[in-house]
Amino acid sequence: MSVAERLEKLRRVMRQLGVDACVVPTSDPHLSEYLPDRWQAREWLSGFTGSAGTLVVCSDNAALWTDSRYWEQAEAELQGSGIALMRAGQGNVSPAHVWLTQRLTKGQCIAIDGNVLSVQAGRQWRDACQAAELRLALDFDLPGMVWEDRPGLPRGSICELHAPWACRSRQENFRALREEMQRREVQWHLMSALDDIAWLFNLRGNDIPYNPVFLAHALVGMETATLFVDEAKLGSALRQSLEKDGVSLAPYAAIDAALAGVSQGDRLLVDPARVTLGLLNLAVDAAIVEAVNPAHLFKSRKNAAEVANIRRTMEEDGAALCEFFAWFESALGKERITELTIDERITAARARRPNFVSPSFGTIAAWRANGAMPHYHATEQAHAVIDGSGLLLIDSGGQYLGGTTDITRVVPVGEVSAAEKRDYTAVLKGMIALSRAVFPAGLPAYALDSLARAPIWALGADYGHGTGHGVGYFMNVHEGPQSISWRNTGNPHALMLEGMVTSNEPGLYRPGQWGIRIENLVLATAHESTEFGDFLRFETLTLCPIDTRCISVEMLSNEELAWLNDYHAEVRRRLQGLVSGDALAWLMCRTEPLRAS
Repeated sequence: MSVAERLEKLRRVMRQLGVDACVVPTSDPHLSEYLPDRWQAREWLSGFTGSAGTLVVCSDNAALWTDSRYWEQAEAELQGSGIALMRAGQGNVSPAHVWLTQRLTKGQCIAIDGNVLSVQAGRQWRDACQAAELRLALDFDLPGMVWEDRPGLPRGSICELHAPWACRSRQENFRALREEMQRREVQWHLMSALDDIAWLFNLRGNDIPYNPVFLAHALVGMETATLFVDEAKLGSALRQSLEKDGVSLAPYAAIDAALAGVSQGDRLLVDPARVTLGLLNLAVDAAIVEAVNPAHLFKSRKNAAEVANIRRTMEEDGAALCEFFAWFESALGKERITELTIDERITAARARRPNFVSPSFGTIAAWRANGAMPHYHATEQAHAVIDGSGLLLIDSGGQYLGGTTDITRVVPVGEVSAAEKRDYTAVLKGMIALSRAVFPAGLPAYALDSLARAPIWALGADYGHGTGHGVGYFMNVHEGPQSISWRNTGNPHALMLEGMVTSNEPGLYRPGQWGIRIENLVLATAHESTEFGDFLRFETLTLCPIDTRCISVEMLSNEELAWLNDYHAEVRRRLQGLVSGDALAWLMCRTEPLRAS
């Protein structure tokens, strides 16, 4: 069926059920960022393939909200669909719940599947509907009623993370969690976020591409812990290991009955941002206590052993990138290289390194104007050949047993214009400013954002995405709670704390021309304690040269130039023993000190 046919089929069901508007978020029962195929309803209905967006379908129109990372992509993919693009974040674009309640009349009905709607978001919709005197139906999975060939549940495998990669035992994790439960005087803790569950149980899976997690819920008591999961995914040895640690297994769907069976008056801890409204509504007798998942905070602060593994992982990843870039520069003009070739080659280089598992996300290889779309993704049907002059943006990463990597570099091909150098250097200045920051421990992470943006603002430019996201330990490449973005001021838990690994990735995008983003991962480490409190700084973890051919040296201060040369000296020191031949020659060339003009 075409998008128009799918929407019309949905509208027929809406009319039968008396629904005037259907809201389809990008979500699943675990509120994941990246979804199993079964819950890609928004993509199936709209044809928009970006990883973030909300579709609203009314009786006579439809609209899709997505952020600036996807505006160009969405405009192209929605063309001819009858779905209007709503550029979320623009001053004149109302959020979906405001837009919709302003267009419906008293007594009309909005339907959202409560099983993929967070408690937090559900309250926002409920309040908006109450104010407009609209009905809100949360028990309809309307897309599921019309999606005839809907995929089933993923059937990946689950494995245990062992030492030296597991740096905390399962019992240590449970002990820390139960201490927090005791502090909050709760008897039970419900968990649905897949990365929190994988961390707590020291397990990893492959139900979702690039993310080593598996579908499950967990209900943890002060003496018991039940993992609701498809037992066929676990081998007998793993089942015995879990049983030894006091973990019971139950079918994935049995979470419903378990919540309904929580005794009256028992206190149940839930994170309203990481549990769905549909699931929570089953706990009819429980006294609900709301707070951020303790595991969410625990796993964000890497311990010394995890940090040591991450540093070694960064060395292996950097060595792989040396091999890739050495090949790339030698092959230019001799081989046909496309954006797809970049993905193939960079993944193959990583796969040759010890303890590599998979990419940590789909590689973004974006040539010239494609780089102006921050989350551009080349396909077999639409990709560019690297030919002529321009800038090539490569954003890639790897999942290793000892950590997760995420790096962006921009490299020149042919001649580089003065305007490209100006933009590149402004982005580099922003990245260096954040890299050199010293700040109070516990500072709201968004407060660091302007450090990276200031040199870009000075050009009268900006970028729509955040400057930094948390990164997991052999876990999801996007992890909270910290987020370096001025748009994230509403999260009281988004503090920068010692042990957090965060991306540092300012950018500048000129539609139709080029895109520039330079990204390293950084670790928040102790700096000093004074009469004013404890202060942190960032240690740069990523080890890969930053291309100096795109730099306007006169734009750099002496301090910025010194930082860059010191960084390159460290990259050379750490990587030269891991590469040889062309890769070593490339490393030595690209880490030569840059001299002031």
